[in-house]
Order: sequence, then C-alpha cells, then structure tokens
Amino acid sequence: MTDQDISPPEPQVSRPPRWRFSMVWLVPVVAAVIGLGLLVRTWLQAGPVITIQFKTAEGLEAGKTELRFKEVVIGKVRGIELTEDFAQVKVTVDLNKDASRAAVTDSRFWVVRPRADLGGVSGLGTLLSGAYIGVDIGKSEQSQRAFKGLEVPPAVTNDSQGRGFRLVAKDLGSLNLGSPVYYRRVPVGRVVGYEMDPDGRAVSLQIFVDAPYDRFVTPSTSFWNASGVDVSAGPQGFKLNTQSLVSVIAGGVAFQPPERNEPPAAEGGRFRLYDDMASAMAPQDKVQLALRLRFYQSVRGLAVGAPVDFHGLQLGEITKIDFEYDAQRQRFAADVSAVIYPERLGNAYLSLRGQLKQADDEAPRRVFERLIAQSLRAQLRSGNLLTGQQYVALDFLSKGESTLAPPQAGALTMPTVPGSFDQIQTQITNIVDKIEKIPFDEIGVQLRDSLRDANQLLKTLDGKVAPEMQQTLEQARHTLRSAEEALGSDGPMQQDLRGTLESVDRAARSLRSLTEGLQRHPQSLLRGKPDDPVLLRLSPLPPQGPEQTPP
Repeated sequence: MTDQDISPPEPQVSRPPRWRFSMVWLVPVVAAVIGLGLLVRTWLQAGPVITIQFKTAEGLEAGKTELRFKEVVIGKVRGIELTEDFAQVKVTVDLNKDASRAAVTDSRFWVVRPRADLGGVSGLGTLLSGAYIGVDIGKSEQSQRAFKGLEVPPAVTNDSQGRGFRLVAKDLGSLNLGSPVYYRRVPVGRVVGYEMDPDGRAVSLQIFVDAPYDRFVTPSTSFWNASGVDVSAGPQGFKLNTQSLVSVIAGGVAFQPPERNEPPAAEGGRFRLYDDMASAMAPQDKVQLALRLRFYQSVRGLAVGAPVDFHGLQLGEITKIDFEYDAQRQRFAADVSAVIYPERLGNAYLSLRGQLKQADDEAPRRVFERLIAQSLRAQLRSGNLLTGQQYVALDFLSKGESTLAPPQAGALTMPTVPGSFDQIQTQITNIVDKIEKIPFDEIGVQLRDSLRDANQLLKTLDGKVAPEMQQTLEQARHTLRSAEEALGSDGPMQQDLRGTLESVDRAARSLRSLTEGLQRHPQSLLRGKPDDPVLLRLSPLPPQGPEQTPP
C-alpha cells in the first residue's frame, strides 16, 4: 500500500453562533448596574451645592472637612478656591438631601476651631478631629446658595429660647461680645453685638436674655453697667460691690425691674444703659431745665458730667463747656451749659410751683426766675482738694459781683459769682499790693542808722555808765548793811522804836476811852464833865495849893 493510497480525511469546519453569550460578560454588566445604581442613589440623595466665603481657609481641606449641625454631619467640602479679587476664599460645600433646609437666607456658617473667649473654651475636640464648618440653620423660607461666613461663632443661635433687646450707652466701656447679663447676680444672658450710632454720639448694644428670665424685662426695667468694682463709704464703713469676678475682668450688664407688676417688654425693646446702679435706680427725672452759665475764671477740674449742687443735693449735671472771648471786657470766658431737674427738690419745688398763678410747661423756668430774683447764684467750688475736681454750686449769695452769660434759646441764664478760691486769691492780691507799697528800703536805712546809734549807746554805757553804776551799787550795799545793823534786835534804835510804839498804844487806848465817854454824855462838852468814872479818870488832876472859891 502506497502513500497515495492512504489519504487524510477532509476536515469539517463548524462555525459557532455569532452572538454566543459568555459568563465572562457578567462581571462588567454587574459592575455597570451597580455603578448606575450608585449614581442614581447619589443623585437622589444629593442636596443643594452652596458656596461660603471666609477670610482664610485655615484648617479646611477639600473632600475631608465636614459641615455639621449640632455635631451631625450634613455635608462635606467639595473644593476650595480663591475669589476673583484674592481677598477671600470660596468654599464649595455639598449638602445632604435631608439637610437642604440649611440653604436659606438667614442661615449662618463659621469655622469651628479651638477658641478661648469670655464664654469659656470651645472647640477643643477639633484638636484631634480637625476643624469643621458649623451651621446655624435659619427659619426663613427663601432659599439661598451663596453665603458669607462668620469669623466667630454666633452668641445666639436661631433655636435659642429668649428675647433680644437694645441698650443705648454713651460709650462701650469694658463691655464686649459675650459679656454676661445679670439679674439679681444670676447670669441670665449675654451681649451679642454692638455698633456705633450713625451720628457717632452713642453706642447701641444688642443683648440676649435667655428664657424664662426674659419675662423679667419690662418696659420700665433699668439697665446699668456692672463692670468693675464699686467702692462706697458710709456710716457703716466701706462697702465693696461687684456682680462677679467675670464682670470685673470682662465687664457685664445688670438689670432690675420695678416693684410694680408690668407685662414683659416686646422683642427688640430699646433701653438706656446707665453708668452705675445708683443712677439707674434713682427716680426718673421727667422735668428738666437747661441752664447757661458764664465764668471769668479757670475751669480746670470742671468736666462734662460734673454735678450741679444745691445745698448738698445733686440737682443736675454739666453737659457742655465752651470758651468765648468777651470783647467788652477783653477777657476769655467759659460758657457752661448744664441741665437741672427741679423735681429733685421734692416738696419744696411743689410748694414753689403752687405759688404760681398758672402751672404750665414754663412753670420750672418761672420758679427759678423767682429764686434768681432772691439772689440765687451759681459758683464754682472745689469738690476734691487732692484731685482738683470742681463742681457748680447753686446758693443764695447776695455779696459779690454777678456775671450773666449771653441769652440762649431754650436755656435759663443764671448769674454767677467768683468762687471761694478766686475770692481768696483776690484778697491775697490786695494784701500783696499793700505790702508792695511799704517803703522797705527807707525802713531798712532807718533801721540801720538806729542800730548804729544803739551800738554807740551800748559802748558808752559799757565804758562810762557801767563803772559808775557799779560804784553806786557798792554804796547801796554798804547802806543796807548799816541799816540792818541799826535795826537789829539789840540795837538802840530798835529799843527806842519799841518805846515809841508802846506810847502810841497807850495814847490810842486813852483816845478810845474818851470817845466812849463822849458817846454816853455828849452834853459834857457844854456843861462840864459829870461824875462819870470814865471822864473822871480821863480828866486832869487839879493843881495843888490853897483852895480857890469860885467867884
């Protein structure tokens, strides 16, 4: 058998079906279905996309930083880019679908970082987890997609229970955001904002009082600045008053409603912020009278707010101090504006007003015009010798030349008299002028001549008179010694003097006996002496010889 006889069989070609299904295709199909499902689910669960502008992107990372509301994640940062002017950063945030309520006009956003402020320390958890964006969801129904973020967390969130009020103060003082608000020394709120009025004359503060304490704020409630320490001295000694240590360091506001029952004040009510508790709790002055004063003396130590005093009662305060030039006197003058509250005089003001024939809006002015006619004057006085502070005192002063300020519309011009220190200064000036008129030069020349003459006289006395005086004294000493020897107890002069004194004593006794006899028998001066033994004893003896018979 040859090779040709052995031939291979012809191959049979079979073609498989063109669209034959393979199990390998199940993997991409399943993956595509799952991806489509995830896309659909993501689309269905996706919320709105918002943009927030911040000053800096410190602590923020795209794809990592979360958006939280009450520590619940409701979104995530998609991207971070600079604004067109490179002044801020724009953060794009994807909100969850169930958090689309956050994209409304009054929502607020801020970056939560570790912070230490008046309210305490916050955001310590971000030291480990990193910074995140906090949100305060608003209550508006109008949606919004672009927001401007806050640099600090809001002091009051939209879900806080309570009410806000506005306080008007002369200046901010030591108050700041977060300063506490006290009621009966209990912290019940905080300062949430402040701004200067458009005219720049006052500062408006926004405070928030938590519920249920907000019901204690009534239309007549008084607010005062409780910052710092209030030290007062009274009959019981010194008193130290402060709300808390926080108010001493960071300032604070306190309020006190009136004793009478009143309904709560409306949301956003406007109140005045007093400087201290005494001013806030003082009776409210409804009647006021503007005064205009002029002083031709130094007003150093007199400042705006200085008291206007009447017999120890603060009747008002200084509101303005201006300087003018008096061309007639060619002197500078201080024009002082003040406001007084006549009702602070109490029953005295009511009595004076009752004496008027008609009581109207001009009654306070007419009352003080009558007092001015009775010599009521204004005078600058020293309130503190150490600090040099001055105040204006109203008193009845009839002495002294008074000065009137130019009239001003709406203000009562009150005469002024120089202050006590100025009067003393004038008296001292007059004394100095009189002293300057004394001829001290002539007095000095005359005094020098007198001293020279006195010196010569002393030399003369010492050279001539002194030796003679010494001799005279020596002679007087000898004379006194001789007299002492003559008047001694054993001397003859002493014996003669003793005999003389005895004779004088006998004569005195005889004279006394004669006087007694004459008192008994005064007729003896005419008739002769009777047989009175006293007179017989005093009569002289008859001469001895032949008896003589009377003719």
